[in-house]
Amino acid sequence: MGVPAFFRWLSRKYPSIIVNCVEEKPKECNGVKIPVDASKPNPNDVEFDNLYLDMNGIIHPCTHPEDKPAPKNEDEMMVAIFEYIDRLFSIVRPRRLLYMAIDGVAPRAKMNQQRSRRFRASKEGMEAAVEKQRVREEILAKGGFLPPEEIKERFDSNCITPGTEFMDNLAKCLRYYIADRLNNDPGWKNLTVILSDASAPGEGEHKIMDYIRRQRAQPNHDPNTHHCLCGADADLIMLGLATHEPNFTIIREEFKPNKPKPCGLCNQFGHEVKDCEGLPREKKGKHDELADSLPCAEGEFIFLRLNVLREYLERELTMASLPFTFDVERSIDDWVFMCFFVGNDFLPHLPSLEIRENAIDRLVNIYKNVVHKTGGYLTESGYVNLQRVQMIMLAVGEVEDSIFKKRKDDEDSFRRRQKEKRKRMKRDQPAFTPSGILTPHALGSRNSPGSQVASNPRQAAYEMRMQNNSSPSISPNTSFTSDGSPSPIGGIKRKAEDSDSEPEPEDNVRLWEAGWKQRYYKNKFDVDAADEKFRRKVVQSYVEGLCWVLRYYYQGCASWKWYYPFHYAPFASDFEGIADMPSDFEKGTKPFKPLEQLMGVFPAASGNFLPPSWRKLMSDPDSSIIDFYPEDFAIDLNGKKYAWQGVALLPFVDERRLRAALEEVYPDLTPEETRRNSLGGDVLFVGKHHPLHDFILELYQTGSTEPVDVPPELCHGIQGKFSLDEEAVLPDQIVCSPVPMLRDLTQNTVVSINFKDPQFAEDYIFKAVMLPGARKPAAVLKPSDWEKSSNGRQWKPQLGFNRDRRPVHLDQAAFRTLGHVMPRGSGTGIYSNAAPPPATYQGNLYRPLLRGQAQIPKLMSNMRPQDSWRGPPPLFQQQRFDRGVGAEPLLPWNRMLQTQNAAFQPNQYQMLAGPGGYPPRRDDRGGRQGYPREGRKYPLPPPSGRYNWN
Repeated sequence: MGVPAFFRWLSRKYPSIIVNCVEEKPKECNGVKIPVDASKPNPNDVEFDNLYLDMNGIIHPCTHPEDKPAPKNEDEMMVAIFEYIDRLFSIVRPRRLLYMAIDGVAPRAKMNQQRSRRFRASKEGMEAAVEKQRVREEILAKGGFLPPEEIKERFDSNCITPGTEFMDNLAKCLRYYIADRLNNDPGWKNLTVILSDASAPGEGEHKIMDYIRRQRAQPNHDPNTHHCLCGADADLIMLGLATHEPNFTIIREEFKPNKPKPCGLCNQFGHEVKDCEGLPREKKGKHDELADSLPCAEGEFIFLRLNVLREYLERELTMASLPFTFDVERSIDDWVFMCFFVGNDFLPHLPSLEIRENAIDRLVNIYKNVVHKTGGYLTESGYVNLQRVQMIMLAVGEVEDSIFKKRKDDEDSFRRRQKEKRKRMKRDQPAFTPSGILTPHALGSRNSPGSQVASNPRQAAYEMRMQNNSSPSISPNTSFTSDGSPSPIGGIKRKAEDSDSEPEPEDNVRLWEAGWKQRYYKNKFDVDAADEKFRRKVVQSYVEGLCWVLRYYYQGCASWKWYYPFHYAPFASDFEGIADMPSDFEKGTKPFKPLEQLMGVFPAASGNFLPPSWRKLMSDPDSSIIDFYPEDFAIDLNGKKYAWQGVALLPFVDERRLRAALEEVYPDLTPEETRRNSLGGDVLFVGKHHPLHDFILELYQTGSTEPVDVPPELCHGIQGKFSLDEEAVLPDQIVCSPVPMLRDLTQNTVVSINFKDPQFAEDYIFKAVMLPGARKPAAVLKPSDWEKSSNGRQWKPQLGFNRDRRPVHLDQAAFRTLGHVMPRGSGTGIYSNAAPPPATYQGNLYRPLLRGQAQIPKLMSNMRPQDSWRGPPPLFQQQRFDRGVGAEPLLPWNRMLQTQNAAFQPNQYQMLAGPGGYPPRRDDRGGRQGYPREGRKYPLPPPSGRYNWN
């Protein structure tokens, strides 16, 4: 979904929805890899029934990863996809169903966004290739060192689109993979597997939701099925809430910013192509055995628990004194609908609503404030009440002017802070950077030039002597870096900053100034703001889009032909009179065919994936549709800073003209291209131990040509229709491997068959309610979750899915061990590039008081001054305390302080003393203070009475 910061905002606002996955890793024995046994209980203390894979979220990172070298060929890509699925399967371990969904032909509303992405990807790829070649030539001209350029064709990620040979080959590979796992993996033994490849129309995640909706409407459906959906798109959260299933979890790879990426020229980490200097690669390990190892660890997975998110939303959306009955399910539907205003894949977000400015919170507050005027909910089972939505939008429109002014003030304030920061850095940074063997380097940087010298100075000295002996012609004014390569002894002159501030993007609209609406419509739509007819047309198209998107999420695709025909959205203040606008869509529409979609979303540079006569329409100047494929196009930053945030101003494809042009080239298709251009369906696989196995074999033996109902009692309540598959996987037939490095399956027992979901009338409405018999999971959040403390007891969150998991308690020794072993912040260990933390041992002053314990600063006197820390910490002199008649009896803790010289006791002269409650220490070198007043900052360990020197 088109909300890049949505997940980050959601996880920060509702932190308990996130749970780290417990993953069991494969083991090795005598060089043989032992896979994980997924038939064993799930180590995450939860058992999932169904696992759904949005395959495009797996295909893209496996074919062109950002944090490691890309696979060399298509076969390696397929193996990487198989390994990724294996890893996900070992974490989730579904017991009933595995559903793999690849993006098929998308609705026209989504094709516009796909077109923009693919044109951008092609343009950026060509620019990156030109820049890479330019930098390579400059480095080689200066005598730099670069590895030889590999002669290989650049992988065009645009091929991950329905209708290409790559997607057809991927479907074949996944059929083989499923058959192999059902034959050999015990975790797949009784599993039902459904594959919906790119020939089946619809986006992957929406094909999954359509399957869940249709199964929920069947009488044999289990309302307590535990679903797990894999994908990183933000819209999966909305789709999961829209199902109203009580047990729904999303698994996704944890996003870690600033992951190291290898340079595209030298394959080294720490810089980009534009900053590459062609330096020799440092030896990694004693014999360079770590040359191919990556500095980053394998990505980790997290669970997003939608049942916990439902608890958060129920508390936030609950309202008192309502004029109607409160329904949490309807409130969640309204919350999902309001999220569409800040962005989605089908509509641009409103100019006044930004997710980073807490736009959703603003909408929720307005929603709760005007609920007494609206008199009910905004939506019902995917249908919108426009009269109530109008009240919300006009309330937002009343504060639009203040929103734009505050945004400008915040941006100016941020720029000022950044400018001051750059000035401080420039002032503190030396203009001359020395180099050589004695150059100081930051500790903890494993890739720093001095890391090897510090670890083996003798080896470094030996290598320098050998270098001198073998290179007598080197100038005496030359020093050597840590790897033995010569460098100017004088050092390297730091490049001066071109300017103190980055260039600001041009903004002709200036929303923070008066007249912003007139300028907006003039610059973005090239019409006058006084043109009420045009403004109403834009608003009507946007309102239609809101209705289409909500129905798409709750009922399925309302129209395959509808799309929003503008690049920009209207203002919230323009939503007047929308209650009377029609929101009906044309019925009986059909999706594009795969090759037709390629013609609608591909640039001319990706025409090699199309038949020859078809690609000619993209480049021939005499083509009737040549205007659909501009070689260059403008990108409107629209007030943003980076090009990827801008709006690609591409012409919209006219479907009528496109189809007319394609009619002339359809006869040129080969039989293979005709097959790839046809729409397909889903395929179901089962192994020999599955109850459906014999039933499906009997269908093939009888040769039935009519669709047959699926017996739900044999398939965990799944219902639908079976029909024979011409390319079926059948028992006792060899399953040939499409990947040369993988073996054929000579003893196959798996069977496959075409599967079709239950069908309903076009006007059927799937009810957005929780099904009868559904049991809500036990509440995870407690009242203390909102207050973070209760009755003096610290709040303890639930970690993982198990409420009865016993927490582990560590003593001081364990905390110190972790402090030395575990990295802090973004560093690589205890000696990271972070500033030293403040003092750990700051005395009992910072320890939490026990119940009934009183403050006792009057019992303490000042400490004896000491000159050094050679022995135990200084002990306090205890004052005599004359107790009169009726005095309060001493508590045990106070009595101990009066009878023993305990370490780390509070000091009544804290303000005059040092950071730990002691006077500032003077060291032995000139009386300078040995410790700064601000002290160290690493966290205080838990209290313990073990350290008491006498």
